Amino acid sequence: MTILLLETATQICSVALEHDGTIINEIHSDEPNAHSSKLAVFIDKIIKDEFLATHKLDAVCVSSGPGSYTGLRIGVSSAKGLCYALDIPLLSVPTLQNMASLYFAQHPEYNGLVCPMIDARRMECYTAIFGRSGILKETAAEVIEEGIYDEWFEKNQIVFIGDGAEKTRPLLSVNANALYDESFRTSSCGMASLAEYKLQNNETEDVAYFEPFYLKDFVAKKSVVHGLRAENEEQRTKKS
Repeated sequence: MTILLLETATQICSVALEHDGTIINEIHSDEPNAHSSKLAVFIDKIIKDEFLATHKLDAVCVSSGPGSYTGLRIGVSSAKGLCYALDIPLLSVPTLQNMASLYFAQHPEYNGLVCPMIDARRMECYTAIFGRSGILKETAAEVIEEGIYDEWFEKNQIVFIGDGAEKTRPLLSVNANALYDESFRTSSCGMASLAEYKLQNNETEDVAYFEPFYLKDFVAKKSVVHGLRAENEEQRTKKS
C-alpha cells in the first residue's frame, strides 16, 4: 500500500510518501507560514516522483491535531481534496501520537515515556504521555506547573519534545527523570506505521464531514493595521 502523509499541525510543514510501512520520500520546511505557500508544492513534487509512475496512491493520511488552527485547516482541506479527486480513503493520526511514534522509531534503545508538547501560548501546552504500548495520559491543553508530572516521574524517565517543551524546562528539569531532546523535529514520517494499520483495518474518515481536532476554540487576533487602532482610539476619546 502507498500512502501520502501530511503534517501541518505544527511549525513544520512536512509531506512524505510511504510504501508498505517504509518511507520512500519526504520534503519539509520550517519556514514561518510555510503551510500555505509550500504544502501544495511539496505534494506536487512527491506525486510526480517516478515511484508513483508504477504504484497507485492508496490513501492520504493527515495529522489531525491539536495544533495550529490555520495549519490544520490547510492540511485537512488539502487531504480531503486529494481523496475526493482520486476517490481514495482519508486517514488521520493525532498529532501528538505522530510525534511520539516518530521519537520511539528514532530511538529504539529508549525505554522511558514520551511527552510531546505543542505550544499553546503562555505556560499552556497541548500535551499527552505515551509509552511504546500506546497512550498513557490523554491529550489535553494543560497549564504546566511545577510538580504536574511528579507521579509519572516516580517510576519513569520522561523525554519532553516539541516546540512547547523548552519553556517548561525551568519547572520540570529539577527532576532527574525529566529529559529534553532539542534535536527532535516533527515530521509526517511518524505516521507511516500508524497509517498502514488504519488502512488495513478500514479505520477511515468521512471525507465530507471530517474536521481537525482543535481542542481549543479559535480566537482571532486584534487588527494590527498601522494607524487604524490609534485612529479608532482618538475617535472614541472625542465621543466621550
